[in-house]
Amino acid sequence: MPAADRFSGVFAPVITPFHEDLSPDPERLIAHCRWLLSEDVGLAVFGTNSEANSLSVPEKIELLDRLVENGIDPARMMPGTGCCALTDSVTLTRHAVNSGCGGVLMLPPFYYKGVSDDGLFRSFAEIIERVGSADLRIYLYHIPPVSQVGVSVELVERLTRAYPDIIAGIKDSSGDWNNTLALIERRGADFRVFSGSETFLLRNLRAGGAGCISATANVNPAAIRRLYELWQTPAATELQRELHELRDCLPMPLMIPALKAVVATFLDDPEWETVRPPLTPLGRDHRDLLLKKLAELKFAMPGRSAASSSRL
Repeated sequence: MPAADRFSGVFAPVITPFHEDLSPDPERLIAHCRWLLSEDVGLAVFGTNSEANSLSVPEKIELLDRLVENGIDPARMMPGTGCCALTDSVTLTRHAVNSGCGGVLMLPPFYYKGVSDDGLFRSFAEIIERVGSADLRIYLYHIPPVSQVGVSVELVERLTRAYPDIIAGIKDSSGDWNNTLALIERRGADFRVFSGSETFLLRNLRAGGAGCISATANVNPAAIRRLYELWQTPAATELQRELHELRDCLPMPLMIPALKAVVATFLDDPEWETVRPPLTPLGRDHRDLLLKKLAELKFAMPGRSAASSSRL
């Protein structure tokens, strides 16, 4: 399979806006996706920071349809389609393929803990066989700090041997650089390894990785993309340091409400702060501290900064 058919670069796990009644807000989502694409960042809709596991299968299908109907290029999308229920994963994955998505980001079934690689292999294989499309490209999603069910290097090798044209890459959100490096070093010729944070972007690219799929690409896409483009230049080390500085402003346990608070501030649109339970909006103290840190960094969101001068 030619490498051109595989993703590389920077992707945002696109935050999902909700109305006050907690229903998804497709209009705000469309606008946010258009802005991200204008910054040359791909769209990993229905990722962790999209509150994907708080969305139903019909809601995800409806949102994906609305995006495509409104001109969002599906070839730039990597929707999350991995669910606990095999049939849900098949339904979402088939719909993504039929919609023309360039790939899907697939969690393992994560409810049962301590499952074997044999069981996980069978799950991924069943999805692939049931979807039955040569156009399917799966990017595995390894996030054991959240899912508690990992995708081992050995399982990756087994899957790529069995389905070399389908298993296209992996997002490693383990936070363990040694694991990411092992995936890069043991990958197949066209297997794409994405870091789960821009924290590791420069190391990822220098080692032969494909880029990153990072929460903060929702608010800082241009700077992350700039490092991706200039990683081989003398400026790369300083660009990486600046990305660390911005990332450190965002409280990791509260990443989703923090990202939404930033977008709400720059758009002067408080409804953007809405999250679905069990999450709660960022508390006032956390919000004030976050905005203070961003102001000190002179942070901006070009193209989404209508309120920055008055609210920061």
